[in-house]
Amino acid sequence: MTHVSDLDRDRAVELVQQAYADGRLDPAELEVRLERALTATSSQELAPVVADLPGDEPVRLESTGGRLTREGDWQVPRRLRVDSEYGNVRLDLSRAHVPYARVEIELRLAYGRALIILPAGASADTDGVRTEWGRVTCKVAGRPRQGGLHVQITGELPYGRLTVRDARR
Repeated sequence: MTHVSDLDRDRAVELVQQAYADGRLDPAELEVRLERALTATSSQELAPVVADLPGDEPVRLESTGGRLTREGDWQVPRRLRVDSEYGNVRLDLSRAHVPYARVEIELRLAYGRALIILPAGASADTDGVRTEWGRVTCKVAGRPRQGGLHVQITGELPYGRLTVRDARR
């Protein structure tokens, strides 16, 4: 039996809440699923809670040598994976529509650079980013703040660079 982590439990709760907000669940089903998610002690207990809900697959952005840019009024997915060999990545969340309290971004950058711009008051955890000759610079709070967006950034940047900062006004 595999024990369930707090992160997995939180992810399931977010999916259930989003399904309710999208009109996929009625209030009674919301209550039942939230109770099951919050009391699950194994992944076998947690899996059926979200098995029929959409939205747990990451949205993928891919480029070999070009520039990947998302800015302005764009819809930020709950999970985003960015793959780029030589290009640069710019993800500006400061004016984007972010319907989640927590967003996960996985970066796979061989030689490129990534800049992630967060709205004021947001936080980011970059502890899951591995680099060999690259660099990771995070200029925002690392711990989640009450009521603020929290971005969990993971991935591999062997020779790449990552900068996370808030929006400059």
